[in-house]
Amino acid sequence: MLFVSGVATDLDYLSYFGGPATFLRFHRTLLHSLMGSALVALATVATFFLLNKISKPKDITSTPNRVPPGFAFSAALLVCAIGASSHILLDLFSGIGVQLFWPFRAGWIGRELMSSLDPCILALLATALLLPELLKLVSEEIGEQRRTTRGRAAAIVALAILVLYFGARATLHKQAVDLLSSREYHGRPPLGSAAFPLAGTPFTWRGVVSTDATVEELQVSLLPGQDFDTDRSFVRYKPQPCPALDAGENTQVAKTFLAYARIPFATLTRIEDGYRFELRDLRFAPTDRSPENIVARVDFNHNLQIQNEELRFASSKNP
Repeated sequence: MLFVSGVATDLDYLSYFGGPATFLRFHRTLLHSLMGSALVALATVATFFLLNKISKPKDITSTPNRVPPGFAFSAALLVCAIGASSHILLDLFSGIGVQLFWPFRAGWIGRELMSSLDPCILALLATALLLPELLKLVSEEIGEQRRTTRGRAAAIVALAILVLYFGARATLHKQAVDLLSSREYHGRPPLGSAAFPLAGTPFTWRGVVSTDATVEELQVSLLPGQDFDTDRSFVRYKPQPCPALDAGENTQVAKTFLAYARIPFATLTRIEDGYRFELRDLRFAPTDRSPENIVARVDFNHNLQIQNEELRFASSKNP
């Protein structure tokens, strides 16, 4: 029940097959909210309760004093609530966050402390699961009899280390943001800065800084002895205000995207019969192929009449 309730929350990932607009509307929203996670926990308990009811009881005639196994609904509900809430807690500190109070209040909540698949967390949890089994095999080989619950100590230690790891990542994230905010970029002071995790290392972050005319990207290493050179940043120049840019930002697809994006960046290009307006979220690296990396696109004719507007996956191969 703990496992099912923990992974069932990601069923809203199936919205990917409905296209980027459906994915943006339901992913990390439908089942990642407080209401959705409560429904996941209740549905999991109800399913296992029904399975327990319809399953045939074990033959206990040989042991008449043994009480048949029961099903404590309240205890099962607590287990499922822990499974669903722990999933949401991890998502709050990784990736894009969640819409915690959907559908009553829109808005993404979360912090970019770690990647969605953090190898350190995976290694820690795998060790906590497998080490007790290894020790059990060793104990059986030497004939040792142990009556303690197997895995309890490993689980407690792993959870304590996980809390410390979250705290360390939060401290490193703050140091990276402070470092980004303390420098000038090609003679321009920063107006805002953000640091995003890189998988595999807690000491290197992908920094994004906004100035009055540019948005600049660079890596931030917090390891001792590493230089932080702002002249090595990748520079994107913000587009100049114009009627076509205003028209693009006022479309419905742009407003939907801006409610989701962390660092929106607009581009405007001339096409054969008019203009193409695009919005990207620079919290995603240019090479990011994940479904969460979504782009808003609007095509206008020369009279700024909308010819096409859509949300699309950045990984889409269509032009």
